[in-house]
Amino acid sequence: MDLNSDVGESFGRYSLGMDAALMPYITSANIACGLHAGDPLVMDQTVRLAREHGVAIGAHPGFPDLQGFGRRAMQLAPEEAEAFVLYQIGALAAFARAAGVELAHVKPHGALYNQAARDRVLAQAIARAVARFDRQLILVGLANSALVEAGLEAGIRIVREGFADRAYESDGSLRPRHLPGAVLLDPARAAAQAVRIAREGRVVSYTGDEVPVQAETLCLHGDTLNALGMAQAIRQALADAGIPVVPLAGSGAGAG
Repeated sequence: MDLNSDVGESFGRYSLGMDAALMPYITSANIACGLHAGDPLVMDQTVRLAREHGVAIGAHPGFPDLQGFGRRAMQLAPEEAEAFVLYQIGALAAFARAAGVELAHVKPHGALYNQAARDRVLAQAIARAVARFDRQLILVGLANSALVEAGLEAGIRIVREGFADRAYESDGSLRPRHLPGAVLLDPARAAAQAVRIAREGRVVSYTGDEVPVQAETLCLHGDTLNALGMAQAIRQALADAGIPVVPLAGSGAGAG
């Protein structure tokens, strides 16, 4: 099982998250690419930080919505969405190349991720962008989502994602952040959910239903309150359960 985190989300003089503290505990980093968060200097620094810790590097493209942190819904034409994603992958790839490392994956951010989970046309646009840049990149998408299906149809490598620190709805979607209980703040609870996804391939939804979540990577948000405590608890729980934690690089499913 891989443990990933969204990082590199600071901007200018504004600091967000605890990237340096989290790096020893994660195996894959989703680095913001400057449109929803991050800036060129932060991107460069975060790539170097991930390299120092042997953490797999991925692009984390989002909607062009810096003020809203990419968490507000936008309606883009498919060609716009494809171009925005391709643009952001290329930007991060430049810093990765300069640091002597390769991109391993692409994971959309925020509203782009959640809309693509149910919007087939948007999901296909994202998959096309990844395929145009490098067909060996892994596309990370919510388990059982349209984004995973689009990646498989495009013939690129996909990894299904589960969330340790987010509540689920009964249909397998993530509970919207504006609703009560959407974010899990108790490290023990997040760790238990991580182990259950890894071991059993399922979670208990906010309403108490059993939901199948077949995943090869688990997400921990870097801007979550007490993210470091969460990371420590999750790693310890996975170790206690005998579940190896390894980077995304070299994993991923092919088409079909």
